[in-house]
Amino acid sequence: MSGAVNQIGKLVPGLQSDIQNSLSVGKEEGGPSFTEVFGKLIDSVNSSQIEAAQAQQLAATGEAADLHQVMIAVEEAGITMDLLLEIRNKLVDAYQTLVRMPM
Repeated sequence: MSGAVNQIGKLVPGLQSDIQNSLSVGKEEGGPSFTEVFGKLIDSVNSSQIEAAQAQQLAATGEAADLHQVMIAVEEAGITMDLLLEIRNKLVDAYQTLVRMPM
């Protein structure tokens, strides 16, 4: 299981260190909130999407030297987007479960 977490950390740079910092620093010490961590994840996914689009544009114009690097950038952007969508789906499921709980 920790291997999967390490792989996710490679896809979304800085996410694993943010999570570890938030666990080690308590709320009373002003650690990062869920909103901050999730915002950084969204920013990271956005930047990987932009990098992939730039790499595709360079490949289309013939300026890209290595097609393999372009394909790697595109796949990484796709995987990080899939990860973000799965996290969103789990959050929505958790919210719906909470709403359905009897009081």
